[in-house]
Amino acid sequence: MFLCFYTLLPERLFAQIQPDYQKNPVYSESLVGTARGLFAVSPSAVIPLWTEGSVDKIIYANGWFFLTSKGILFSPDLKSFQLRNEGLPVNTIKEFDGNKKTFIREVRPLKDLEVLASDENVLVTLTKNEVFISKNAGFSWQTLGFSSRTSGGKAVAAAMLEEKTSEGTKKELTVFLSHALYGLSYIQPDRLSSKWTDITDGIEKIPTLPYTDEIADISVMQVTDTDGSLKEEVYFTQTFLPRLYRLDWENKAGALIAQGSEAADTWDGLGIAGKHLVFMSTEGINIFYPAAPSFLPKTAGTDKVVKILNDMRETPRCAWFPSRMTGFGGPFTLSELWLTRAGRIQSDYRDKIKNKKSLYVPAGQVVTPKGIDKFISVIEANKLNSLVIDMKDDYGLLRFRTQNPLVSEKAKESAYAIDIDNFVKTFKEKNVHLIARIVVFKDRNLYKQKNGAYAVWDAKNNAPWLGIRDFEKIPAENDKAEQIKTIFYDEYWVDPYSEEVWEYNTAIAKELIRRGFDEIQFDYIRFPTDGRNIRDTRYRWQDSGMDMESALISFLSYARKNIDAPIGIDIYGANGWYRSGTRTGQDVELMARYVDVICPMFYPSHFEQDFLAYTPIIERPYRIYFYGTYRNTVIARSQVLVRPWVQAFYLNVSFDRRFYDKNYVLRQIFGVRDAADSGYMYWNNSGRYGDLSPDIGSTRAPLPYPWEKAERDKVSHIPVLFDF
Repeated sequence: MFLCFYTLLPERLFAQIQPDYQKNPVYSESLVGTARGLFAVSPSAVIPLWTEGSVDKIIYANGWFFLTSKGILFSPDLKSFQLRNEGLPVNTIKEFDGNKKTFIREVRPLKDLEVLASDENVLVTLTKNEVFISKNAGFSWQTLGFSSRTSGGKAVAAAMLEEKTSEGTKKELTVFLSHALYGLSYIQPDRLSSKWTDITDGIEKIPTLPYTDEIADISVMQVTDTDGSLKEEVYFTQTFLPRLYRLDWENKAGALIAQGSEAADTWDGLGIAGKHLVFMSTEGINIFYPAAPSFLPKTAGTDKVVKILNDMRETPRCAWFPSRMTGFGGPFTLSELWLTRAGRIQSDYRDKIKNKKSLYVPAGQVVTPKGIDKFISVIEANKLNSLVIDMKDDYGLLRFRTQNPLVSEKAKESAYAIDIDNFVKTFKEKNVHLIARIVVFKDRNLYKQKNGAYAVWDAKNNAPWLGIRDFEKIPAENDKAEQIKTIFYDEYWVDPYSEEVWEYNTAIAKELIRRGFDEIQFDYIRFPTDGRNIRDTRYRWQDSGMDMESALISFLSYARKNIDAPIGIDIYGANGWYRSGTRTGQDVELMARYVDVICPMFYPSHFEQDFLAYTPIIERPYRIYFYGTYRNTVIARSQVLVRPWVQAFYLNVSFDRRFYDKNYVLRQIFGVRDAADSGYMYWNNSGRYGDLSPDIGSTRAPLPYPWEKAERDKVSHIPVLFDF
């Protein structure tokens, strides 16, 4: 871990910063939060203090407050602990043991926790789509709503800021929220009819994109103004761009005060350390002095802190350090400490899943030895080492003969099933890593069983639901009146809340692992999104308190407990790019806890055609995969390997018509390698792979970028993440 130097931008004279050391607790040891709980750490011991859940943030405010997987945790003395969750929303997670279902009701995942500097009884927190405030030290919480109908909350903060009124200037309680799409928003809850207002001016956007790029964290510092009075300054950073801002409250705009030199970096976990701002990046701890804008050198009060974090066996999530450990005259806290190990995924299967360069193989094309030989040749010619094949396809047909009675009771076998034992044996002899693709919630076979018992239901027509694509007028003729024909999507969805659907798909996965596959890949692990009648959908297996995200989490939790092998999931490209599971239920932050590989579909053909299409436009495939792979990895906090699907097919859209060729495909591979060097998978539904090039190798012995560098010139070290 080390510190870096950054560009400092012109700024007005900052107010003199006066830390309030009376708020500092008397505690001599360091505290570290991990996935397993809270620990007191000394040079000689690591002592567990609370181990009932993960700990993501530590705040001292007339006692200790912790942001945890169980909600808001409070301790007056680090000996006794109590949850303070009254008024916070609850999620229901369904568990199934094969016979009965039970339910775990827990506080909906919280994204952040902050305290009002001038009144430590005032706390704010947020979920993916709702902000909450407590004015009694967390004993009860009230909702402040949200700035958007789209989920995507990331950070929250509170400050007392000056407002001009007819009676003069007064300080007003102001709560801030950062959103994945809409930048910074604020509300003043003590005002009548107050509503959320967006602040987007002065905050950087990625070229061609309409939205302010995501704000990572917000922090408030008390300062002494030029007239000697106390005031509060608001600072914030960005998640995917290395930028630090001061909020220009008078003009409701961001004022950029520092920026990094990298095209992609994460400045997150922003906090206060005495007179300084402290935050994490992919290169370690950063200390910034805003009174005379500058970064402190590496050794300035962080050497002991770095040693403690590096000595932790598991990845730390947050920490608090006493005054004796720092050079700032007082303690300070750190969060988002996964960034201390951004180059190491946290999966137990990391050695098995890394560096896999894969090919999608249509199952119907490998039912004969000739077909198998064809794809062996493609794999060898392009220096690949893995393949993905459908074992339950888009219609729910099995592409192998099952030996499991539970599976055979529901399954229908394709006429083009493979000889699984010969298939596995042949490719294992070639040292090919085998990934079994299982289409989960799109399943025509299961949809039709038991009179539609497993189907997503049409509440309007009281029948299994099918998405309506369009309506077609049939002209009147032969004495028949004009008719309207309904055209449906060829997609048959089963209920993601159904534990019997979970059990069936998991049983298929377990058998495939037993019979020689190395990895499971769940596709269509989402809710239906297409259809003019989408609002007519009803989910009869949905239990009280469950939503889309909890349905998918419940399934993945069940699968994780039953599958002793790496689990991957396919997701929409947009859900890997933005911190939002809108419409699909695919919340990467939540799903990453239960899987080992996430496979975003960043196909350039599937984004808006002007998306990242700035000059030189031909570099667009590289940009999408470079920034997309980086963003998806950061959203998942390196809990998983991000292995994108690469577009190896032509689609009749404007960008492909101009640029699709072998270099189009190869640019995507360079983008993945430069961001994370995490592997990739080629997709061509027809199995035609004439547009591939031999693998470019890892970043340890990188093949030079062969074209005009443009975007590549902005990247000084590769990969940005994941140097295995």
